Amino acid sequence: MPIPVIHHRDPMPEKLRGAVAALGNFDGYHLGHQAVGGAAIEKAKAESRPAIIATFDPHPVRHFAPHVPPFRLTTLEQRAEIFDAAGADAMLAFDFDDALAGTSAEDFVRKLLVEHLGIRTVVTGEDFTFGKDRGGNIGVLKLIGASVGMDNITVGPVSDDHGVISSSRIRDALKAGEVENANTLLTRPFAMRGTVIHGDKNGRLLGYPTANIDLEHYLRPRYGIYAVRGKLPDGRKLDGAANLGVRPSFDPPKELLEPYFFDFDGDLYGQEIEVALHGFIRPEAKFDDLDSLKKQMAKDCKKAKEILAALG
Repeated sequence: MPIPVIHHRDPMPEKLRGAVAALGNFDGYHLGHQAVGGAAIEKAKAESRPAIIATFDPHPVRHFAPHVPPFRLTTLEQRAEIFDAAGADAMLAFDFDDALAGTSAEDFVRKLLVEHLGIRTVVTGEDFTFGKDRGGNIGVLKLIGASVGMDNITVGPVSDDHGVISSSRIRDALKAGEVENANTLLTRPFAMRGTVIHGDKNGRLLGYPTANIDLEHYLRPRYGIYAVRGKLPDGRKLDGAANLGVRPSFDPPKELLEPYFFDFDGDLYGQEIEVALHGFIRPEAKFDDLDSLKKQMAKDCKKAKEILAALG
């Protein structure tokens, strides 16, 4: 059974009150996030208390600047699964809207975290901000928390040879096509999940039938051809190659993720699948004729197989 997902306006189940909660956006739950979540889980286990990892959805940036391009690394459902695997007892989803954005820092701590949700210890990164106009920081959190019996633990940033590990670094790596770098920082492959929709059947005509997925709110990695692994609803995993982008050889342009799975001939329409990116092969290109495109696709599949075979 997956962990329960508690929305911040819902009553907190009695068995989860008194929890140690990691607070943050945690989009991607990369190495830096894992340090915060791990500290909360470790303390909760040591004190025989529930461990909760919180997240905000939609991301506050999306609320205040709805015009910005998509940037999410994970859906809410994916985060619940990731937090479950990390050892949390529940996920707390703050549904970010005008009411939450207008909540003062004091009310956020006193009325929401402590009184309503019954949280007794919070764990955050050093840069955590909260409350109306981002009026709260870790200093404010400790001050208000101390007045209402809530402890606070602060975890410093995690760095590697290239600097602090952050969601921004991962997004930049993906936008540059540096999939291996992004996956290292995430500690797992960047994966996009969606329902397979009907396309123009161009891949089938070329001998490479694809499963088309709308990119929706995910960050757009560099357009191009990728070595991928797909996961089906029944748990089966399939190797393949995928085009991510607008398909410049076909009109009209459509932004899609189009994986072609090797040695698979099933019907995936209407099913939700997850496609993990493992290696960037080449940028998108427009071909003069279909024969040239077919020859390149054969080369792309050969390269994808080599990349995936090296991963084991």
